[in-house]
This record gives sequence, structure tokens and C-alpha cells, in this order.
Amino acid sequence: MKKSLLKGILMLLVTAPFISACSGGEDAAGSGEVSQEITVNASSEPPSLDPALATDTTSGWIIEHTFEGLYTNDENGEVVPALAEDVEISEDKKTYTFTLRDAKWSNGDPITANDFEYSWKRTLNPETGSSFAFYLYYLKGAEEYNKDDGSAEDVGVKALDEKTLQVELKSPTGFFEKLLAFWSYYPVNQSVVEENENWAAEADTLVSNGPYTLTTWQHDSELVAEKNQEYWNKDDISMEKITWEMISDATTYYQMYKSGELDLINTLPTDVIAQEEGNEDFKITPYFGTYMFMFNVEKEPFTNQKVRKAFNMAIDRESITENISQSGETPAHAFVPYGVETPDGDFREQKEKYFEENVEEAKRLIEEAKQEEGWDELPEVELIYNTSENHKKIAEGVQEMLKQNLGIEVTLNNQEWKTYLDTTDQGNFQMARMGWIGIYVDPTPILDYYLGDSPNNRTNWVNEKYDSLISESKGIQDEAERMKVLHEAESVLMEDLPFMPVYFYSQNYLTSTDYEGVVYPVNRYPNLRWAEKVSN
Repeated sequence: MKKSLLKGILMLLVTAPFISACSGGEDAAGSGEVSQEITVNASSEPPSLDPALATDTTSGWIIEHTFEGLYTNDENGEVVPALAEDVEISEDKKTYTFTLRDAKWSNGDPITANDFEYSWKRTLNPETGSSFAFYLYYLKGAEEYNKDDGSAEDVGVKALDEKTLQVELKSPTGFFEKLLAFWSYYPVNQSVVEENENWAAEADTLVSNGPYTLTTWQHDSELVAEKNQEYWNKDDISMEKITWEMISDATTYYQMYKSGELDLINTLPTDVIAQEEGNEDFKITPYFGTYMFMFNVEKEPFTNQKVRKAFNMAIDRESITENISQSGETPAHAFVPYGVETPDGDFREQKEKYFEENVEEAKRLIEEAKQEEGWDELPEVELIYNTSENHKKIAEGVQEMLKQNLGIEVTLNNQEWKTYLDTTDQGNFQMARMGWIGIYVDPTPILDYYLGDSPNNRTNWVNEKYDSLISESKGIQDEAERMKVLHEAESVLMEDLPFMPVYFYSQNYLTSTDYEGVVYPVNRYPNLRWAEKVSN
């Protein structure tokens, strides 16, 4: 996809018509009405449906259909009030006072301001072990509490009464409302959570407050959600039932789509993309994230920056996007994707490349590293990736390029998604595949990934200057100045290179033309609440 086209559509959420013969027919009464059901592929079991513990896009996809916070995103991608009926913001823009609308949990309990106070403090509680707790560090006292240097009472969130929630920030944060639409800020039902520590592990124990509630969860097989009759805005929801299948093999789920067993799939097998491109049910959309390989900087040979840079310079990203992934991705020579509009234009276009592919220079760097470290030969390298046909093909492509260009033998190892997350979280890898999607379209949620204390940064790379610049940027109100500091931070990251950026994402989909109204966010999987089946 040309960058000019990407720039023009990246900030939009696109709705489009869809096809499939799998869910449907007349209703049980034979009235002729079309059953509003859709079956899609989640590819894998969601690791956690607890908003405090979810860290991946698969879990997030389901959570964002079953839970809701103070704000949400509408069909056009705009952040709009959800459970917040009204808000007052102090003159210094550090105190928000929210009035909650009348709403209920799926079990009929009223949603109160205390649910928010409890939930946010639970996420921040060190004993909870939330990897995404740092997204709440914008609250006064939140970081200190999460790091065992403060108390829950000092955190800037307080229920003034059942319908009034007061939030105090460390400093003015212009994108705070965007953060409030993210699942780390969603409430959970205190009594449900405290009565059962495994409350989010089964359909019959999970109590939610969003458009849908779980009705079936066959682990590693299928998850079903149906319209939540307690949802405050249920009249705005078109789709009555969503079924997520969990098929990891791309060829299998593609065949299931073609046979009508699935209504929507993403990440097609690369060998079918060319033949599908002209079909009306095929689409490619931008996706605000970066596909990469992480280096564990505490595991040889990636302890040496020259090795990390050499690996970056030795692969042909254009060949990967054109011949392997084939979905309009843009080769990445930086971390922040295209699509962030700044006072000076697109953030990425201001500096598109931090390095060039250069095999001869990469060879020279490897020899220098060997001399510096006293290695006769480069230590053996293993690359791990989560099970997926497309991830496998990209890993094999990188493996071959490193062998041909640098004479380095790389072994490959794949693991199922949940196991893979545990492995990388524990640092038991040298080189590992990862993708990172911004929770909103801005450099900050991308660059936050490599903060030294970010639980998502599995590389063990810590750079005080980088952390300081990111921290400084969060207190800057002038957008041009904020972007300048973020550019400086990215430059520090791209000098040390604890990772190998491969491409900026796009997503390919097949969606049945029997459906219309599916929304494709630039940083999420499709939103199905407004989808409508219009024919059988």
C-alpha cells in the first residue's frame, strides 16, 4: 500500500459489506427475518478475559465486546462517552469528576463509581500482577502504589458517591479520554471478583457490563457471546450473537470460510492472497502497529549492539512484504508506524529510516563483535515464534536471509500463543517474534513498549535516557514540542536496537457479503456490534 494512501485512510474506521452462508436462515418462527448471528475466527484461546490481566489483541477483541468503560469508540473511531454521562474538568486539567449513567452488570447489579475505584486500584495492586498497570500511571500516586512505594489510598481515583467518580492526574494529559476507552480502565464487579478468583475463566462465572455477555466457552475450541439484555445502550446493538472459533491453521480457517463455516477471517494464507484480491469480500485495512523480532540483550550474541544492528541490516524487508506477507505492509526501518498527524505532518514521514539494508556493513559489524567478545564463531541463535502459518513463513524467510547474507545458522521453534507469552515473559529466548499495536493512534503507546520498567518489554533492554525522554514527553502540552521529544526518544531506541522492526502492519480480511456494518478500527480487530446480516 502506498504511503500516501495509508496516510489518507489510517485514521478512519472503515465500514464495508460482507458475505457468508454459515449463520443464518429464517428465525425459528419462520417469520422470514434474518438471524443476526456471525461466526468469526479468533485463531487461538484468549489467554485472559480479565481486563486487569489481558495483554494481547485476541483477549482484547473479546473483552471490548463484553466490557465497557467511561468512554468507548464509535463507528467512526471517535472517542465518545459510554458509562460517563457527564464530566467536569478542573481549570488546571488535572481533576476529572465523572457522573455515571444508570447502568447494570450482566447479573443485574448496578454499576457504581466504587466499581471503578476498586477496579483501577486492583489493576495497580502489585499482587494482581497486571502487565498493563503502567497504563494507569497517569493517575496521581498510581506508579508509586504499583511499585510498592505508596498506598492504595494515595491513588487519584475516588468514589464520592454511587454515581460520582473523581480522578486526579499527575499532570494534564491531553489524551486521557482515549486512555479511558482502553480495557485496562474498564470496571469489574467487585463482589463477583472477590467471591471467585477464577471468575473470568468460564462463561457461567464471567460477569460483564458491555454489549455482550458470554454464554458458551469451550476452551481452545469456541467462545459464544450474546447480546447483553442489561446493557444500557442495547438498542444501538445490531448483532445478536457472535461466535469466535479458535482455528490457528491458516489453510484450515480459509477452507472453513470458503465452505461457509466462518463469516469473517483475517490473515489469509499468503498463497491465496493474489487470487482473492479481486473479490468483493476481500479487503486490506491499515493497522497501527509494528511486526518485529525482539532481541534478549542479556543472551549472547545479542548482548552486543553490533550484532543487533547487523541482523537489522541483513534482512530484505521489501522482499518479505512483497513475497511473503503480501498484504500491503510497509517495510519498517523505525518503530512508530505511519499515520500519526502532528503539527509538522506525519510523525513517521519526518524521519522514515534509521538504517539501510547493507549486507557488507552487516558482515563487518559481525566480525567486529566477534573480536570484541572473543568469539571464534557467533554463538548459536534460536528464533521462536507463536504458532501460525504466516509467522512460520516470515521466520523461515529471515532464517534464510541471515544464512545467505551472514552465514549464520538460525534454528526455529514455535509455541502455542499462551505458552509463548509465558516463555517470552520469563526471558527464555534469544530472538522472538512480537507485534505491538498502539491502544490509540499516537507515538506514546508504541514507544511505551520499550520502557525499562514496562512488563511488555521482554528484551531486558533498559536505557535511562530513553525512559527520561518518554516521561518528559507525557508532561508536555505543546504538541510540536511533545513530538520533538518523542522523536528524540525513538532515536535512542533505534541506536541501541534491542529489536528488529520488519514491517508496519496492515490487515487482510475476507468477510461475507451477507453482512454490512462491520467496523475495522486501525488498532483493533473488527468491531461487530453494529454488523448486520442482510441476506442468507
